[in-house]
Amino acid sequence: RAYHPPASHPRVSPAELAYIHRDPVERGGDIRWGQLLPHRQTWAVAVGKLLTDPVWWFYLYWLPKFLNEHYGLTLAKMGLPLVTVYLLSDAGSIAGGWLSSMLLRRGWSVNAARKTTLLVCAFAVTPIAFASRVTHLWAAVGLVGLAAAAHQGWSANMFTLASDMFPRRAVGSVVGIGGMAGAVGGMLVATATGYLLQLTGSYVPVFVAASSAYLIALLLVHGLAPSLQPVDLEAAA
Repeated sequence: RAYHPPASHPRVSPAELAYIHRDPVERGGDIRWGQLLPHRQTWAVAVGKLLTDPVWWFYLYWLPKFLNEHYGLTLAKMGLPLVTVYLLSDAGSIAGGWLSSMLLRRGWSVNAARKTTLLVCAFAVTPIAFASRVTHLWAAVGLVGLAAAAHQGWSANMFTLASDMFPRRAVGSVVGIGGMAGAVGGMLVATATGYLLQLTGSYVPVFVAASSAYLIALLLVHGLAPSLQPVDLEAAA
């Protein structure tokens, strides 16, 4: 059987089931952004997406050009390197969710499990700083693939932070705010990258910035939501 509801899933522990069902079924009107923006937890999600989503968009948009300029890959030969990067990113998304869940099963707090996983992902991105300096194609593909995998593991946990800190009926709005922040950051960084490459002709500053973005984002997320304290929207109304 491919699917089990959480209540009957053979690998869901009682603690995990209690966590899934911790929020009662809620009734109420739509959540307005004005109710969410005053909370630091909203900004934690938004800042985490603002600083890191642009790195992913950089891979999507600029990676083929980078491979062409540095390694002479034509469009006909880019298939395997690009597929490798994105298959690794798929694995990273699963691994990021698995790691935080494993830590929760071992009795870690939600705060410790999520942020430890984010920290692991942030450190895994840092070798990308050397991607434009390596001379072998597959070394560069490996570095970018590792960073892409770490990004997806990071992103999986960033999305989960919204459900950790907000009631169910607000999660979609908070994720939407974070997604908008990431998209705005992506547009700005894509434009800035073009100007920077035109000015310097080097990918080094771009990859160095990408390597540090996640650690900076994690520091800001922790500063804004040090304990991932759940938001009580009713009390704040």
